[in-house]
Amino acid sequence: MPKKYYGVIAGNIGSGKSSLTQLLGKEFGWTPYYESVDDNPYLKDFYADMKRWSFHIQIYFLSKRFIHQKNFLSKEESIIQDRSIYEDAEIFARNLYNIGMMEERDFRNYCELFAAMTSYLQPPDFLIYLRSSVPELQRKISQRGREFEKGITAEYLGQLNSLYESWIRRYTAGKLLIFEADILDFINRREDLERIIQDIHKTLTTI
Repeated sequence: MPKKYYGVIAGNIGSGKSSLTQLLGKEFGWTPYYESVDDNPYLKDFYADMKRWSFHIQIYFLSKRFIHQKNFLSKEESIIQDRSIYEDAEIFARNLYNIGMMEERDFRNYCELFAAMTSYLQPPDFLIYLRSSVPELQRKISQRGREFEKGITAEYLGQLNSLYESWIRRYTAGKLLIFEADILDFINRREDLERIIQDIHKTLTTI
């Protein structure tokens, strides 16, 4: 068995990544790393004016996750991470470009920087994808009540879901586990969490 593991939880906004990161960190004794949300200086501005702030926020996320992932390599403990650097490029930056919220020159610049930075990184040993429908995402986003998320539309979430599905079909960087988040309540039902835990244990034996 390897001395340490590096796992990532991927999924759309509101899919339950942070909650599962916390639960798995506690269950396996892994160090959790969370997405920078509350301390993100661009987030509120971005949701108010996506076109104006799209490049800024993507560079912010890119730099933060690059620093985190580089730090993982120097540590001895196992890591579980809420969202990966790869999602920034494959899902969020690409979607902003696709819908005309990021200029082509900015997107090309971003992609070149992403390629250069990730060439220095080790991909995760395993990736968990929380698949969720748009109505369920909207329900969970509404429940957590973040003011800056009120303007997130069903159309936007659907666009992200389509890109997630395309990326997951092509994902070969490490072991992949897919869970249907609509039918799993791993926060309130221990049996649902146990199902995820058992599948992770099986995956770890193959790494």
